[in-house]
Amino acid sequence: MGTATTLDIPASYYRDTVAVGLDACPPLQGDRRADVCVIGGGVTGCSAALHLAERGYSVRLLEARAVGHGASGRSGGQILPGLGTDIATVERALGRERARSIWEMSREAVRLTAGLVKRHAIPCDLAWGFLHAAVKPRHVRELQAFQERMARDYDYSDMRWLEGPALRERVVTDAYPGALYEGEGGHLHPLNYTLGLAHAAQRAGVVIHEGSAARKIRRGQPARVETDGGSVTADFVVVAGNAYLGGLVPELKGRTMRAANYMVATAPLSEAQAASVLPCNDALADANFVLDYYRLSADRRLIYGGEVSYDGREPRGLRERMDAKIARLFPVLEGVAIDYRWGGDVAITLNRAPDFGRIGHNLYYAQGYSGHGMALAGLAGQLMSDAIVGQSERFDLFAAMPHRRFPGGDRLRTPLLVLATTFYKLRDRL
Repeated sequence: MGTATTLDIPASYYRDTVAVGLDACPPLQGDRRADVCVIGGGVTGCSAALHLAERGYSVRLLEARAVGHGASGRSGGQILPGLGTDIATVERALGRERARSIWEMSREAVRLTAGLVKRHAIPCDLAWGFLHAAVKPRHVRELQAFQERMARDYDYSDMRWLEGPALRERVVTDAYPGALYEGEGGHLHPLNYTLGLAHAAQRAGVVIHEGSAARKIRRGQPARVETDGGSVTADFVVVAGNAYLGGLVPELKGRTMRAANYMVATAPLSEAQAASVLPCNDALADANFVLDYYRLSADRRLIYGGEVSYDGREPRGLRERMDAKIARLFPVLEGVAIDYRWGGDVAITLNRAPDFGRIGHNLYYAQGYSGHGMALAGLAGQLMSDAIVGQSERFDLFAAMPHRRFPGGDRLRTPLLVLATTFYKLRDRL
């Protein structure tokens, strides 16, 4: 294996614990030909490239910065069934049966993640166990109703309600009146997972070009994707830029918004401290709209994420608020240093459901996972591969989900979203 690439990967705990090396990924120079050009080196793009190459397609992947530069390499690393929105949103839009199919595919996304990790021996510290934690009585009612509904309407019974001593066996804090434990959920090192997919794609024949931002897509059959250093002419184009897409595809403008999320990693905990936080090594997310989430790393650091910004500026008092949250949750960690602080952007849609689709006959895209893409993005890449091969029924099921642009246009879109989020933040406090 070659030396791990760190070109333009932002500083984080993940960057400093890279365990996967890539072969050389030189910037694109000159005009090249491929069956498929993939734009974006996150989980979506790397998965699409890998699955296409394994089917015999010639693939070139263009990444503006470095593989794993975006959300795929900076996230909380949580993998679990479902979408960034409640399954009820899907059911209202598409009906019960199609919602059931999408739910089952979200479970398949988790299994696919585990299968890729195993098949390609990706050293990403995959572990199982997830807690959906209630912060207040309203959340208790909502989570218990969700558990009942999923068992009744979706034949999904892999969630168990915990409270009192049973809950403290998995998270040692008095902050939560109850939680749903989900055995199918888990967590991993997201950057190593993304790099592992990219390395597997290289072994399958994919040519990766880092430092090669796609500047223009000239539509046609074939299409032509242009960078500053050259171009790729391809029969198909897969657009997987997500929050970092910019205005490359005008039809997608306004269908997602960039939201910055922030994370910290503590110094390594002792075995006793780790056992006094998450004794079973589960991941956890609370039930607030602007939620907090955390897990332990393989070297027993608490990796904690939360807060949000839509205007590209770090929220005022962010450091103090995040440190205070950890202190309230786990007094046992008093005095433990914070070794790393970082942030990154995710793409959210108006309804928080992922946005899949095709433009014309040969341009496919998947975006807008709304903070729930670590597993689903891998499936999105596989489904786009299926669709290019000619098996598009499952991709089309996701693509049938209706999406609207965020209101307000270029000038008012962000202020309106901030205003709406302020309402939900206030509701979180009630």
